[in-house]
Amino acid sequence: MPYGYAGKILGVNLSTSEITVEEPDDLFYRKYMGGWNVIAHYLFKELPPGVDPLGPDNLLIFATGVITGHPVAGAGRSQVGAKSPLTGGFGEADVGGWWGAELTMAGFDAITITGQAEKPVYLWIKDGVAEIRPAEHLWGRLTADTQAALREELGDDRVRVAQIGPAGERLSLIAAVMHDINRAAGRTGLGAVMGSKNLKAVAVRGTGKKEVADPQALQDIARWYVGHYPDTWALDLQETGTAGGGVPQHKFGGLPTCNFQRGTFDEGWEQITGRRMVDTIIKSRDTCFSCPVRCKYVVEVKEGPYPVDPAYGGPEYETVAALGSNCGVGDLAAIARANQLCNAYGLDTIACGVTISWAMEGFERGLLTTEDTGGIELRFGDAAAMVQMVELIGKREGFGRLLSEGSYRAAKTVGRGTEAFVMHAKGQEIPMHEPRVKYGLGLGYAVSPTGADHIHNFHDRDFETEGGLDRLRPFGILETLKFDDLGPAKIRMAATAIPWHTVCNTLGHCLFVSLTFDHFKLEELVKAITGWDASLHELLKAGERAYTMARAFNAREGFTAADDKIPARFFEPFREGPSAGNALPPEEFDRARITFYQMMGWGEYTGVPTGWKLHELGVGWVADELRRHGVLS
Repeated sequence: MPYGYAGKILGVNLSTSEITVEEPDDLFYRKYMGGWNVIAHYLFKELPPGVDPLGPDNLLIFATGVITGHPVAGAGRSQVGAKSPLTGGFGEADVGGWWGAELTMAGFDAITITGQAEKPVYLWIKDGVAEIRPAEHLWGRLTADTQAALREELGDDRVRVAQIGPAGERLSLIAAVMHDINRAAGRTGLGAVMGSKNLKAVAVRGTGKKEVADPQALQDIARWYVGHYPDTWALDLQETGTAGGGVPQHKFGGLPTCNFQRGTFDEGWEQITGRRMVDTIIKSRDTCFSCPVRCKYVVEVKEGPYPVDPAYGGPEYETVAALGSNCGVGDLAAIARANQLCNAYGLDTIACGVTISWAMEGFERGLLTTEDTGGIELRFGDAAAMVQMVELIGKREGFGRLLSEGSYRAAKTVGRGTEAFVMHAKGQEIPMHEPRVKYGLGLGYAVSPTGADHIHNFHDRDFETEGGLDRLRPFGILETLKFDDLGPAKIRMAATAIPWHTVCNTLGHCLFVSLTFDHFKLEELVKAITGWDASLHELLKAGERAYTMARAFNAREGFTAADDKIPARFFEPFREGPSAGNALPPEEFDRARITFYQMMGWGEYTGVPTGWKLHELGVGWVADELRRHGVLS
């Protein structure tokens, strides 16, 4: 068993109740490391092409990484994966908190779950032993109630729970897998996969400890970060949380507003900032496993029409923008209430907010009426209507039943021209970062194997300054470039930054912490844990392997270069604000996409990873799989 890992992967078949344990060799762990790579490996190995994402044959995977669960900042991350019911392709969602670390201490690096239970069940894992237990008494409960009931039933308040709420039970395609009540593996609709398997929760408790190669070196690195993070932007995260990001977004004209029609929220942005949250509704600060930054805000509202229970945490930047500015809502209490409803019912706040903003635009254009919405005047700026709609989506009632399918499918059902302003890529709603102020980001949305995603993406403005460029210099990226550049040098930068960000998903390390780590400390961290002499080049290749395997999976499932696109709205200039006149240039964007394919070793006109690239990444067996199914000649 390699240092740093539990050394075991749990397999569960809910149809047969069979539980197995696999013990991969050291080569498996060094090649795949965790997260995305492990998810892609099992999806290719065990999932036949064309499987129904909501059928019993789909594979639901929980995966940690080499850093997950070790006593160092940022080690609370884990991933959930499956074939996505939202996009039909590679589904993956990242999540923080404590659950992933607890799984590793319970003796497992990952869980693969197939089949479908006849009745609701939950999986209970404690110190290397797993069992399937009845969960009919938990079905239909909100997430906080479920966690409390499980801890009482299991007699341990330190049990960590990953679960679905009623939205996942009812197969909403924007349902999340909630961890610790207020951390969401929100993207790509994986809560619906869990619901389709009649799996309510995975409860874990571990008292073990993973061995590391060099405990003293690990301790030294952990202390180094505690002493240095206040000198980085992590201090801003501690002071105003991720919601503090709304201020710069508004000021440079990139704050999504009214379904991405504008880049500034002049009428309400000051009311929904992280600073406003600190000054008004914050109750305390929360953190993830072993992290000193404490960027998670816990809020409480006792009076007024929007009560908020602190058990559900508080809204992050993505939530504040998706349910706030993008819906034209400047009421912080209403946004916090909507955040609570999303966490309680188990919904992706990004998809939920963008879907509601699509409906609001349709209503204001006269393409949707009160006959569609069940009598609700669904207009931008109406906080009460926004909150009401979130609850209807969570319950899959009324107009919420349609919206619970996500905006892409809702628009296909409604028609009437509403398809023109669905803000999605590959069926997944666009996050709260605007391509008209980050041109490379728009390209990243288009080519992402998961559909629109900001975590593993390329944020151009980070690399406009010498300081921001520091984290790419070790890979030979030496010159800053402006946000609106889409030339070959910018694409080279993107083709480096995207795999590097994907490394965090593979290692199980928080992106916020990784970006404030000295590069060589991250390299030393992996060595201290595993004993491997892994270079930065090897880590970068692990991220590239993960991203490329996900693209290969999509190709096997029928995706083509025609799916690598983003909404026409991003090619239309802003009419006002600091970014007035900004728009992605269509022809230049298309050239950039082809250049990206070439630099990543994908087919120039197909976007499919080539056989030689897959062999270069050490996964030639994936090329054989693509040839077997006629994807590669």
